[in-house]
This record gives sequence, structure tokens and C-alpha cells, in this order.
Amino acid sequence: MNTKSYFFQSFAIVALAFIAFIGFKQVLPNKIFSDTKVDPKNILIDRLLLESVVKDSLSQNGDSINEDEQNLDNEEIIFDASEGIEFPSETFDDYKGYQYLISFYEKLYQLEKNPQSKVRIAYYGDSMTDGDLIVQDIRMNYQERFGGSGVGFVSIISESSASRGSVKTLFSKNWKTQSYLNVKRPISPFGVNGHVFFANDKTNTTWVQYEAGRNKFSTTLDNPTLFYGKSSKKGNVSFIIGKDTLRKNLVPNNLVNTLKVTSGSIKAFKANFTQSDSIPIYGFNFDNGSGVHVDNFSQRGNSGLPISMFNASVMQAFNNNLKYDLIVLHYGTNVLNYGTKNYSWYQKGMKKTVNKIKESFPGVSILIVSTADKSTKYDLEMKTDSAVVPLMKAQKRYALETESGFVNLYTLMGGDGSMVKWTDESPVRANKDYTHFNQRGAKAIGNLLYNQLNKGYEQYKVLREKRDAGGDKPVRKTKTDSVTVIKDSIDE
Repeated sequence: MNTKSYFFQSFAIVALAFIAFIGFKQVLPNKIFSDTKVDPKNILIDRLLLESVVKDSLSQNGDSINEDEQNLDNEEIIFDASEGIEFPSETFDDYKGYQYLISFYEKLYQLEKNPQSKVRIAYYGDSMTDGDLIVQDIRMNYQERFGGSGVGFVSIISESSASRGSVKTLFSKNWKTQSYLNVKRPISPFGVNGHVFFANDKTNTTWVQYEAGRNKFSTTLDNPTLFYGKSSKKGNVSFIIGKDTLRKNLVPNNLVNTLKVTSGSIKAFKANFTQSDSIPIYGFNFDNGSGVHVDNFSQRGNSGLPISMFNASVMQAFNNNLKYDLIVLHYGTNVLNYGTKNYSWYQKGMKKTVNKIKESFPGVSILIVSTADKSTKYDLEMKTDSAVVPLMKAQKRYALETESGFVNLYTLMGGDGSMVKWTDESPVRANKDYTHFNQRGAKAIGNLLYNQLNKGYEQYKVLREKRDAGGDKPVRKTKTDSVTVIKDSIDE
């Protein structure tokens, strides 16, 4: 008996039924379904992931992986020179793809030469980066070395608002929210954060309030700027800063519009939106205008596939304002445990996602961060889930195929059995779900990620110096050429 095929068929039927239920619920009478018992804000469904799994299950490909993919590990990867710089060849097993981060590294290099310039990173992730975990430590490492202050772009509403330490957000309950996780056709295009919000209550004020956190380099709200979309109607917003109130108009003429709250740095403010029900609101940006800035676009339940639904024109409009140099895609947690070790369907879907990123943010460097280790119980013992390595390799394949950099988080944290150690050994660095990191572990992961990126940057500087010297002169190593190592764990 083929147990695997029965599992696939059963899962496909359940998933299809669930998708059909969600679809029919929208058109059936409201009284059939009580909306008071379940808070829809807590239901996060990546529809594209469900649909992809169903298609893969019905195809009954099982765990079959073609021979070419099996023989990739020792294949030599030779890079074409870019701007006269060529990183050493790699094997697939060792692949990091620093070659494809050259444009990002060059911007860092120029920032070192001119501290008034700016580098920006968008970090897309799932629950691993919820509450600014991992990302806040990458941000602090970069700002410690290259300068910059501010938490970057912050959504109006986030599931992790209450737990985020880098910025405190409070908001009224009458916002209408649409997310790319479970809405295919939003009223207005999604913003760079994958959400769009509407102050659609004409009776009561719709508001959001921000207060600076206590993280290093994020103790003030720097140059707070509102981002909002296009509409046929204008609106109003009042900014309350201490005892002062600033009343301003919203003029939604462009795909993406900006409105500066005030110049300089403040500790907190509240924004009241009135007569703005038709205007798509995206969020606020906080940065001091120089150095490195890192935006955390985390979304629980996300596989990364919904990014493929971005409106490229809207993203280009965002990019005209924010000017990204690196986009990080950190996914995998929600893709494991669908009863398969063949992730070719996910590889294909994420290639589409990366291509949409390239279309939306022309010339930007892209970094793929793989799934971390995850443990599952086998014969009463917690061990690395059997799907982790196949998924990690699929992620590495689409990173290579799309000419993206790659971080193998699974091996970086210790490889086979590492999640058990991070969870059970002292000091504890992961939660008892054997999947997610606690704050100590997240800080260690953030440092490990920064260290790998920085190692590539230091190699880039050596190669750049050699290029500029004509390639004939020996390169003398200076203090700035040494690799910066950030401690990857937190002391008790």
C-alpha cells in the first residue's frame, strides 16, 4: 500500500475543502457564520501555499527528485566577473553567492567613504522575525559599524506590535486591513510591507500611535514620514506631538505619496485620520537619512509566495522613495511538514517571487536565507525533521538559479540536531516548539547572519582593491580589511 499517496490525496481533499469554505463564506448569508466567536485577525492563511501544496499533492510526484538535482552537491560554480570583480568559484554544497551581492557591497563601500550616504535593506520573513527578532540585531550591527538610526518602515498594524521592543505601536480597532497572505484582489494595491489599511470608519476617528523603543539606535522616531496610496478623494490627518497638534491634508494623486510629520527626531506621536476612508494607508518610515536602515516586513504564516502578487509599478514607486540596496527573503518555517521531501513546486514558486522582486526593485541585490533546523519526534526522540535538508537544498537551488546570495541557516546554527541543542541545553536559545528562537537565540542568529554578510563584504574590499591596483600588485591587509566577528550568543 502506498501510504504516501493516500496522505497526499487526503491532504489535497482537506485543503481544497478549506479553500472552498473560505470562498463560499464570502457570499453566503452572514447569519450562518458567527463572526463573534473567532477573531479573524488571528487567522493567517497563506492561500498561495495551500494551493501550491494541493497541486503538488494531486500530481502525486511524491518524494521523487531527479538525478541532476541529486548530483548538484559537488558541482563547481564559476562566476562571471561583475564590475571587474570575480569571487572564487564555489560548490553547490558550499554556495553563498557573494558574487551576486556586489552591488550591495559597493554601496556599503561608498558609505564607508562617505558617512552621509545611505544603504537600505528590506528584510521579508515569517514568524522567525516576528517582533523584530533577528532583524533588530542585524540592524544594530550595521548601524554600529556604518552609522544610521531609526527602525525603518513600520506598518499601521502588526500581529507583533505588542511584543516589539524596537518601536511601540498602539492603534484603534476600526482599521480595515488587507494582507497579501489571504487576499488576492485587494481594494488598492498592497504596500511594500504586503498590507494596505483603510480608515474606513466615518463616525469614529481612526488612529495610530508610535513611541520610540529602547533598542540602541532606535530611541527616537527620526523624520517620521507617512506613506499612503492613490485615491480619487482627499483626506485629513492630525498629528499630535506632545501638546501640539499639526493638521495636514492627504493629497492622494500618485501611486505612492509621502507626508512628513516633522523634521528631526521625536519620542512619540499620534495620528488621527478623518474623512480618509477611501485612501490606502501603508505605514510610517523612521530614519535619520544616513547610514544603514533595515525594514522588517515579517508576517506570520508566510511562505514567501505571496510576494509574487506585488504590483511592480507600486513597488517601483516605493523604491523611488526608499531606495533599497538589498532585499532578504527569509522563509521556510511554514513550508515544512506537508508530507513531502520534494520541494520542486516551492522552488518554482519562489523563482517567480524572486523575479517579481527583480521587476519591482531593479538592480537590487537579493539574499535568500534558508530554513533553520526544526526538530520532530521520531520513536520518542526529538531529531532534525526529515524535510529540513530537502527544503534547504530547494531554497539553495532557487537562490542559484535566480543569481541570489544564500545563507544556509541550517548549517550556520550547527546542522543536524542543532535545534535540540538550542532548545534543551543551557543557556536555552529556542522555544519548546523546537522551531522558533527565543530572544537570546534570535540575537545569536542575527549575529551569525551579519557575520556571513560581513565576511563577503570584507572579501569584496580585498578584490576591489586588487582590481583598482591593476591586479599585479600584492594586496596589503589593513585593519579595515579584517573580518569583524560579532559574538553569536548572549551571556547569562
